[in-house]
Amino acid sequence: MPLYRQETQFKQWGIHLSRRTMSDWMMKSSQLLQVLYDKIKSILIRLQVLHADETTLNVLCEDRAKCYMWVYSSGTDSPGNHEQPNIVQYDYRVSRHGYHAVDFLDGFNGYLHCDGYQGYAQTKATLVGCWAHARRKFVEAQRVQLKGKIGSSDWAINHIKKLYRLEIKLKGKPAAEKYQQRQEVAAPLLNTLKEWLDKAVMRISPKTKLGEAISYTLNQWPKLMHYIEEGRLSIDNNRAERAVKPFVMGRKNWMLSNKASGAQASAVLYSIIETAKVNGLMPFDYINHCLTQLAIAPNEVESLLPSLTSTCRSPHAYRIPDIYRLQLSFF
Repeated sequence: MPLYRQETQFKQWGIHLSRRTMSDWMMKSSQLLQVLYDKIKSILIRLQVLHADETTLNVLCEDRAKCYMWVYSSGTDSPGNHEQPNIVQYDYRVSRHGYHAVDFLDGFNGYLHCDGYQGYAQTKATLVGCWAHARRKFVEAQRVQLKGKIGSSDWAINHIKKLYRLEIKLKGKPAAEKYQQRQEVAAPLLNTLKEWLDKAVMRISPKTKLGEAISYTLNQWPKLMHYIEEGRLSIDNNRAERAVKPFVMGRKNWMLSNKASGAQASAVLYSIIETAKVNGLMPFDYINHCLTQLAIAPNEVESLLPSLTSTCRSPHAYRIPDIYRLQLSFF
């Protein structure tokens, strides 16, 4: 909720609390939590598998039409025992240039799930393509087909669905089993799809929606194939897309940031809050706990990591299992 609306609501309750005061609280809190933000980032870039996405942000004091909030995530968005820690890290930057990703990911040379944006190619990461994006292109092509007519886009969509059906069966399985099943089941499906794409690109105009979908998939093909080479990888980048949604929803309410310092404060606070949520913690209790402990022992940041904190655990720490999310999204 924007601060001006909170200010109005407080007045209705007889509480005179200005938006300037609340803004100062947020700025000061973000400054105190910066050390925890930095600690979480240091853990993030040491991992082997990450997801990345970015979204626009208007900042009044910047001489640009659009600034960007980048998001990097690991693990899943549900609390529990996972191969990697659940982390969501927001990073405010003045543009979408690839060197911002290079700067943030300095020292990271693992796998990076992302969309087709070329900026990520400047990093040292091995880029993993997103089949959800590829499928979306064919869905767009399907929408411009004549009603009731079955076209090539339908064949591609149904073929990609087979890949996702396998992923549903493999959810929660060990990485070694995922790798084996993907090699045995997904690899032949992908080979068939590649043969179809190679033929279709010769006969379908690249200016059509279907042609765009085919060209995108072929251009991304090496990256789209990576997920079957390593059992720890995901078929898509939906993890990052879900991670960026809370910020996008918030932006619809408060619209913009006045200053770059405010945008940076948002990055810190959103990171702490969203990381707390995906670890099953109550955000308010967790931030209160962190600020209290930092005042007592500012150097003991390690003990405040969400994965090590149990005092703020939510009694209702439950998320829709990914297996059902896949079913709802693609079937």
